[in-house]
Amino acid sequence: MAETSIPISETTLARLRELARWESHSVNEALDHAVNEQYDRKFWDAANAGYAALRADPAAWAEVEAERKLWDNTLMDGLDPSERWTADGDVAPSTEQERAS
Repeated sequence: MAETSIPISETTLARLRELARWESHSVNEALDHAVNEQYDRKFWDAANAGYAALRADPAAWAEVEAERKLWDNTLMDGLDPSERWTADGDVAPSTEQERAS
């Protein structure tokens, strides 16, 4: 991890130390966590704003919905809809196979 010094205010440092104490982390871990949370929040805010703008345009939203319908057709493409899987990843026997055993 690269060490870099950045100047921060006393108030920010005090808050960062308090965050670290609340989370039982080091100050560095608390800073990483705070920056990652803020980044994620901004990312999802931008993604949600993009979808809101898309939904506000009826023609563009109709194109998105039409494309989704095309992809929906591929969800079970070639798969047996009655096929079941066990927790360990094996194909579970069908009810017909169970009756024959």
